Formats: sequence, structure tokens, C-alpha cells
Amino acid sequence: MINWSRIDTVLLDMDGTLLDLHFDNYFWIEYLPHAYAVQHKISKEKASAYLFGESSAKQGTLPWYSLDHWSQRLDMDIVALKRELQHMISARPFAIEFLTQLHNSHRDVLMVTNAHRKTLEVKMNQVDITQWFDRVVVSHDLLAPKEEQMFWHRLQQLHPFDPSRTLLIDDTENVLASAQQYGIAHLLTLLQPDSQRQKRIDTRFRGIHHFDEIMPPGPKV
Repeated sequence: MINWSRIDTVLLDMDGTLLDLHFDNYFWIEYLPHAYAVQHKISKEKASAYLFGESSAKQGTLPWYSLDHWSQRLDMDIVALKRELQHMISARPFAIEFLTQLHNSHRDVLMVTNAHRKTLEVKMNQVDITQWFDRVVVSHDLLAPKEEQMFWHRLQQLHPFDPSRTLLIDDTENVLASAQQYGIAHLLTLLQPDSQRQKRIDTRFRGIHHFDEIMPPGPKV
């Protein structure tokens, strides 16, 4: 599936790619609506409908990914609520082995995430994988989400890479489409970002189930 001799740079998403998306889906779909319903003394159904409307209006933008935005908008400590569930944060199967193999190769390995810095902190307190990366890039620091072309242009300025020799693995197809538009040649998605949901079968981009399918060969030279 991947000709590793043609890859110099590997860009890896965090949520739904390296980490199981079940934590995020459970938090936003189940846990937060319950907490919001309790705080505002309304039904969970009403809370879910309200939060869905608020979320849909911002999807794919920086505010959508910002814990500060949602804490202010909902008048709730979203970081504290996430910490209550941090025991649910886990790496996807073979993610650590894959990162280890990449780290031991000659390739440049970057985490590129839309997750807010505070989200990153919560997750790395539970499953710290930052040691395997040459750089961790947060879209909020570049003032553009990965869905926008500006992100890739600013990433290029921050950490130069050859798009034709770059692999991006991400579970969000709008992100992959944006990367494709920028010229990143090698693109893969995850077929089951959330371990508790069914495997996806209608992805636009080539997909893998687990990282053991694409382990890079060879030690660092």
C-alpha cells in the first residue's frame, strides 16, 4: 500500500488516528450533554439538540476545536470535564509500534493536530506519545485548521517538507482533501477511528484498519 522508499516525511493526526476516537465521541455526544442538562436543569435530549446545533455551526473551524471557545460559550469548564474521563484515553492498536518503527527510520515524523493545546495536554498526560515525534504542530498555533490551505502553507514555512514525498494519515476526509489540494502525494485514512463504532466502508481515500498493515521497514541509516 505504501512504497516507503518514496516517503521522507510522515504527518500523523492524533484523534482517531493515533488515539482511539471513542473518548472524543463519548465526551461530546454523551458526557457533555448530560453535564449541560444537569447544570441547566433541562432534559438530556434538549441539551444534545442545543449542543448539536452549536457544534454544527462551527464544524471545521478553529473555534470548533477550541476548548476555550466552548468553555466560554457554554459557561462550563470543558478541560475539567475532559479530565474526569481521561482514563478512557488510549492509543489505537499498533500505534506505538508504528511510531517506534518510524522513529528508528530516517524519516521526519510530525504530529499535526487540530486539537486545542489544552486537549493535547490532557491526552498526553494519559498517553504521552510526543517522544516519538520530531515536532508536534497544533493548528491553533498556525491560526488555521487543517481543513484550510493556509495551514499547509504555514506548516511549510515552519517545517519545510516536500509534498511529493510526504505521507499524511488522518481520519478526517476534509483534511485529507485539503492536503491533496496542497499537493501532498501520499494519503491514508483510518477505517475505524472509533473502536466502538462500525468500520467505515465508503471512504474517499485509501484506508487501513490498523498500523500493522503499513509498518515501515529498516532501521535508521
